[in-house]
Amino acid sequence: MDAGSPSLAGAAPIAPRPAREVRVWDAEADVVVAGYGCAGASAAIAAREKDASVLVLERASAGGGASAMAGGEIYLGGGTAIQKACGFDDTPEAMRAYLLAATGPGPNEAKIDVYCEQSVDHFDWLVRCGVVFKPTFYPTPCWEPPTDDGLVYTGGENAWPFNEIAEPAPRGHVPQMQNKRPGDRSAGWMLMQSLSHMAEASGAKVMADSRVSQLVVDDAGEVVGLIAREFGEERAVRARQGVVLATGGFAANPEMVALYAPRIAGQMPLGTDGDDGSSLRLGQGVGAAAAHLDAAQTALPSNPPLVYPSILVNDFGQRFINEDTYCGRIGQASIFQQQARCSIVLDESIFESVPEVDRWGARPTWVCETVAELEAEMGLPDGSLQATVELYNRHAQHGEDPVFHKRTEFLRPLKSPYGGIRLTGLPYAVFTLGGMVTTVNGEVVGPGGEPIPGLFAAGRATSGIPSWGYASGTSLGDGTFFGRRAGWAAAGR
Repeated sequence: MDAGSPSLAGAAPIAPRPAREVRVWDAEADVVVAGYGCAGASAAIAAREKDASVLVLERASAGGGASAMAGGEIYLGGGTAIQKACGFDDTPEAMRAYLLAATGPGPNEAKIDVYCEQSVDHFDWLVRCGVVFKPTFYPTPCWEPPTDDGLVYTGGENAWPFNEIAEPAPRGHVPQMQNKRPGDRSAGWMLMQSLSHMAEASGAKVMADSRVSQLVVDDAGEVVGLIAREFGEERAVRARQGVVLATGGFAANPEMVALYAPRIAGQMPLGTDGDDGSSLRLGQGVGAAAAHLDAAQTALPSNPPLVYPSILVNDFGQRFINEDTYCGRIGQASIFQQQARCSIVLDESIFESVPEVDRWGARPTWVCETVAELEAEMGLPDGSLQATVELYNRHAQHGEDPVFHKRTEFLRPLKSPYGGIRLTGLPYAVFTLGGMVTTVNGEVVGPGGEPIPGLFAAGRATSGIPSWGYASGTSLGDGTFFGRRAGWAAAGR
């Protein structure tokens, strides 16, 4: 390593402790869960459904984690009660076709298959856990609905190319919540209220302020417990049947980001300090395979109502995606394809049509009477933006977009005065998508595909439904669905 290179000690696998070195077990349960977000809570509930005793360890003083900070959308479909109540027909086949196209490259077909086949059942399970969904649809493009409506589009299903691949249907199921404060306290908090209440009412025990530091393995290589630190004191916890790792991704670990996902280095991590990759490092210490560690969700630093009717251009004055798709997909395209360098080009009527509260404080960086002047002010190659706007306007006046197939409802020619909003240099909210490789039952596997005895994982600690591409709700959906399956499997050993 060069003298000036950063240390990557915080990204190294964490070696397990041999069980023969544990003199006293301070606590034990059939199933021990590390992490109390949506995946850990779901695992705890499911294990209790199998009559296993459950102990949940949470490093913070209370549960919730990144799940409680989320907008609350849960990606479900195939014909849920809410979809039907809102007048949308959906099938597992259409849901599968969309997810296969939207979550790649390298989608996990086995997980997608079971997720789509059992999505309606999972919706019903969440309802039984006390999660309430209002049977109303929120039609306006958004990051998360500011209302208590229960259904919304969250992945560009009704935008090109996905509207040509599968019949569009909204699949963002949002727990009902009064007095929501988007960006402060959203429906993810409501989801965790219901799940944590159900977990504890079912008999699961919770040890807060307990940070897991090592796994414990016996001489045969089976995971039989873990070591945690509670207020500076070490605790050995025995798992009679299995350990479930569910402590989130690694966006808050700069060393892991630098090693595995350098394209998002320096951006704004979305989540908590607990998203430090500890589950992945613990798993790697006992031989866990990992996948898609360079994948990340990246939120474009703008609001859909401002983006959809405008055009987005890169540093060459060219469009690079249809602006009416899911803004998380635009954020990915910006960071991974355009080095996070892009600008919104719009006109005065578009800007004034968006309520000030929905502009998120955005103001035009440049305002010009002609596209040529705007091009020069933005420092774009001579003629580049002029050619882009001329082509866009020529087709938009006929309600067409032959380049990126933007929907007619968001198409109209741009007119003077023109404006540009510079997004380059603004922070993108990011979180990681890659993690441990697991089976559809949450078993952590090694490089050869063999399960590691006694070890299970779920949520952003794993490579799940969003292998690479993302739709809002696939984290909470994936976490609750496969957390549930991991809890069942651990309890059934």
